[in-house]
Amino acid sequence: KRLYEVPKLSVCAMRFTETARASILKAGGECLTFDKLAMRSPLGKGTVLLRGPVKARESERHFGKAPGVPHSKTAPHVRAKGRKFEKARGKRSSRGYKA
Repeated sequence: KRLYEVPKLSVCAMRFTETARASILKAGGECLTFDKLAMRSPLGKGTVLLRGPVKARESERHFGKAPGVPHSKTAPHVRAKGRKFEKARGKRSSRGYKA
């Protein structure tokens, strides 16, 4: 979920985008690096670890049922996205199969 109104937070991250840093500072929060967090709280008390979505990688699009199988949303591994590369799958026999 996306936070449109950011509350006052102390956020620690490896890097911040300019807009993220601006919205955190505008709300009265602060942006920390991991070394500053370690100095402030060596044992990690009062901190919450968050992690981004693991399945957001591009390679996850290619996992699952084989591409071309009914009800499959899996993307095929193709060399290029041009006219000749799996654009007419299922429509002509020269491109995989003809239904």
